[in-house]
Amino acid sequence: MALLQTGFIGVFAVHYISTSLEEQIGQRALHVAKTIAAMPEVVQAVQQKDTAFLIPLSLNLAEQTDARFIVIGDRNGIRLAHPTAAKIGKSMHDDDNESNDRALIQGRGFISKAEGSLGMSMRGKAPIYDQVGEQIIGVVSVGYLLNRVQTIIDKYRMTIFLVIGIAFVVSVFIAILFARHFKKAIFGLEPEEIARMFEERNVTLQTVREGIISIDKSGHIATFNKTAIKTLDLDPAAPLSGRPIQEILPESEMLDVLATGEPQFDQEFHLKNHSLIVNRLPIRGENGEVTGVVSSFRRKDELDMVSRKLTRIQQYAETLRSQSHEYSNKLHTIAGLIQIGATDKALQVIGQETVDHQALIQLLLKAVPDPVLAGCLLGKYNRARELGLHLKIDPESHMTDLPDQLPREQLMSILGNVLDNALEATYRNHGAGGQVVLSMTDIGNDLIFDVEDQGAGIPEEQKQHIFEKGFTSKNEDGHGYGLHLVQSLITGLSGSICIEPADTGGSRFIIYIPKIPTPSVQAQQPSSGVQSA
Repeated sequence: MALLQTGFIGVFAVHYISTSLEEQIGQRALHVAKTIAAMPEVVQAVQQKDTAFLIPLSLNLAEQTDARFIVIGDRNGIRLAHPTAAKIGKSMHDDDNESNDRALIQGRGFISKAEGSLGMSMRGKAPIYDQVGEQIIGVVSVGYLLNRVQTIIDKYRMTIFLVIGIAFVVSVFIAILFARHFKKAIFGLEPEEIARMFEERNVTLQTVREGIISIDKSGHIATFNKTAIKTLDLDPAAPLSGRPIQEILPESEMLDVLATGEPQFDQEFHLKNHSLIVNRLPIRGENGEVTGVVSSFRRKDELDMVSRKLTRIQQYAETLRSQSHEYSNKLHTIAGLIQIGATDKALQVIGQETVDHQALIQLLLKAVPDPVLAGCLLGKYNRARELGLHLKIDPESHMTDLPDQLPREQLMSILGNVLDNALEATYRNHGAGGQVVLSMTDIGNDLIFDVEDQGAGIPEEQKQHIFEKGFTSKNEDGHGYGLHLVQSLITGLSGSICIEPADTGGSRFIIYIPKIPTPSVQAQQPSSGVQSA
């Protein structure tokens, strides 16, 4: 490319110089012709056809003006003066096969390029008027041979070629520098590889189920996908590229990440009627400078749906594990009784086991028709049996009016954590044989759960801290989060929880969850812990 460019420049320069010189020589020839045609002595000699005067005059003028020839003709174009004596008296048209009508008939001077008897020349021709200036009486032709132009061009050709060569070397050097710079900027990739990666990037971006938006260092949108438009409820027809992010998301914190360079993970963002979980990461250049920010987000309800499924699977697995463990113990006991010959006792154990489970199942079917809640309670019942405890469900319990909008996974987390806490407290204080009592009712406007354990109780000075995150009365690690989660979930459901001393000496947890959350709490709930995206 550099060779083509410099070659083109060289050819253009030579052509331009040649054309310019020819034009300048032609203008000079025309100027000399007009000057000679206006000389009074020339006009008088042409009128008298005085060749003896005109021949030496033309030769003298040609020498003074460096012209190759000066030819003077009469009204009919017959030569009156010419450098070659044999040409005098003959038609000027026979010499260069060129018409002089523009000068002799139209009375205009002109420039021409023609091959004459003396060679290729640039000529300037001017009409000769009589002394009054009314009639054309002749013509003057002044010529400069073009071999002088070629001589001048040859003189400068080496200079031009030298300049072209230097320009070529400089162009190659600059091209190499640019190529290295661009190679470094594009990580050594070839254009075909870049095009393929660009297509792959677009396809990947559009297939990702999370919404993605990126901005450049000026805060303008650089990249987005269809999921982002759908998630943010934007107009698909409206252009987004190049627009400031604040026009699309006025409360966006992407500009904060752009300014600080600090990433943000799993931030909650409330938009219209949706809650989003947002991650924001800075884009850094080679020198570590933040050149942009990319944000990915997904609706929280989609994550909650996955969480609910996992919670139910976990509860189901826990229930199966508890039942498997307990039945394994029962089978070992029954096998041992049969081996020692106590078949009557073995039959009694089998019958008692059947009666207990049938009674529990009948109670759950009657009092707790919701399968998720019933499965949770059955799992905790078996867990209690593993610990050698007894989870007693008040036969008067009634929980059939569960609101559809009440998240079941949150209810399971609340009740499961409180029951686990009660079973652990009872086991530590009472050992095997202890009892935890659960009663439930949905009469009225609230769902009420009452859990009473046989633990050591809760001192008054700890009651105000028991729901704080990380607070625990146990010495083991990994505790202090269950009751904090319980209170957070209950608060989110507009409910409340209170602790009272139990008649057995332990503690009594009473949970109130309204069937219809109060509007004031509903209005405040989104703002709790919510940040802008």
